[in-house]
Amino acid sequence: MRLRTLLATTTAALAAAGCLTAAGPANARPHAQPNGPHHACSPSVSIDRFSDALDKTTYDGTYVGNLSALAVDRDGSLAALSDRSALFRLDADSLEPEAVVPLADENGGALDSEGLVVDRDGTRLIGSETEPVVRRHAADGRVLGRLPVPDALKVAPAGRARTNGTFEGLTLFPGGRTLLASMEYALTGDGADTVRFQTWQRDRGEFRLGPQYAYRVDTGLGVPEVTALPDGRLLVLERGFTAGVGNTVRLYLADPRRATDTGGIERLDQETGVRPVHKTLLADLGDCPSLGATARQPQPNPLLDNIEGMVITGRHHGRLKVLLVSDDNQNESQTTRFYALRVRL
Repeated sequence: MRLRTLLATTTAALAAAGCLTAAGPANARPHAQPNGPHHACSPSVSIDRFSDALDKTTYDGTYVGNLSALAVDRDGSLAALSDRSALFRLDADSLEPEAVVPLADENGGALDSEGLVVDRDGTRLIGSETEPVVRRHAADGRVLGRLPVPDALKVAPAGRARTNGTFEGLTLFPGGRTLLASMEYALTGDGADTVRFQTWQRDRGEFRLGPQYAYRVDTGLGVPEVTALPDGRLLVLERGFTAGVGNTVRLYLADPRRATDTGGIERLDQETGVRPVHKTLLADLGDCPSLGATARQPQPNPLLDNIEGMVITGRHHGRLKVLLVSDDNQNESQTTRFYALRVRL
């Protein structure tokens, strides 16, 4: 199947099928620039539409939710990873599930699967934040191996990472030689606003540990996802939640190319001269028009939810087409929601 993205499908057709919701004229925001998009979140980012079509649904006996990562598969379909040991194949246009593969660790145990890459040969690289670890899985879910992880990034007492704060984002740079995983939160002993990005370099078909970088998050936020760009930069999602207020979600453009390799630096809050990954804010998604969305709990913008997954699906008139998804945690107060964005770098 060739890549047919959500953004290429007409709003009318999908709305008729009950899949997508788009804002009408009353909800349109002013242009960000003279010829800019109607639904501008910022001068760099606009939102085309959102979809709640998969919220609280099941497929083949499996709950379709808890979605933490997205990838474009080699046949053009979407791979959607649940953090409860399942990998779905979705139609890239309608988002309808077409298949589901159960996942497990080497001993048959459940995974807290958070990051996803479809490698060049069709195998799946899947990050789990329990240990943490990146495993290579066959398309049928079988475990084929695992990548090395620095001791410091392991969950205490084996390392200095906190439970539920390790590998969340996973991305493979174009060309397939460099893999990068983002820690969600800081290690014990590092500054509270500093998370580590770990890379691996492919050498004779195997991934070996590569440079590590410091990334400074906004106060109170963590990193749920990263996506590599062809020029060596990254799209980075930062996210946080405050009870009674809701979610904060920001999209950054980040450049690790001149950052210090922190792999040999034990305590980042005690070091001087460390050059972190440079970042530039593209949009605070709370500034997007709501497009008629509703929320089941307080949110600064009812469009927002617990956004965790991100994938680039193509380009349109010089802008990246970016698809996001939220993790509903199988919770009635949260929503499985897809967001179709256009991003100008």
